[in-house]
Amino acid sequence: PLLASAHESSCIRLWSIQGNLMKELRPFSEHPSGPLTALCTDISTKILLTGSKEGYIIRWNIASYLEDSRNKKSKVKEELCWRAHATEVVDLFIEEEKNVIATASIDGSVRLWHARTGYYFGYFGQARTFELSDTSRLILPSDVKDFSAIVKEESQHTEKKEVLYPLRLDRDK
Repeated sequence: PLLASAHESSCIRLWSIQGNLMKELRPFSEHPSGPLTALCTDISTKILLTGSKEGYIIRWNIASYLEDSRNKKSKVKEELCWRAHATEVVDLFIEEEKNVIATASIDGSVRLWHARTGYYFGYFGQARTFELSDTSRLILPSDVKDFSAIVKEESQHTEKKEVLYPLRLDRDK
């Protein structure tokens, strides 16, 4: 068993059932996710999804880490990040059989996304029926302008380096 907690600092903490901190994660993608407001896993606990106050969804692969959590080299990989809503995500759910993620926001919208790619299928209440098999149409909700981004690097933050010789204005040049 594993417990996961989402925090205002964009941090995710994975805990053992005994209450010991096992791993601390921070988003690696170029998009700032902001405070985390929702999280869920798939049934087999291989995928962890987080939602943020800024409307971003991040998909993490935690399978290899959970197989051998004592091994320091086992990683949690951030796989995908996309803007799902223009406002805070309040809930999300992954439906594995249909490979769909449902997200809900404080704006009152509930939207469907492809679980592996982040492609937008539509929203609840729309006039047309959902076409879950067609992931080739690159459409977005009207209030979101960013397509999903596949995160290629390992999820590890780089330290900010202190500049020893900052640039200065030289009025003579």
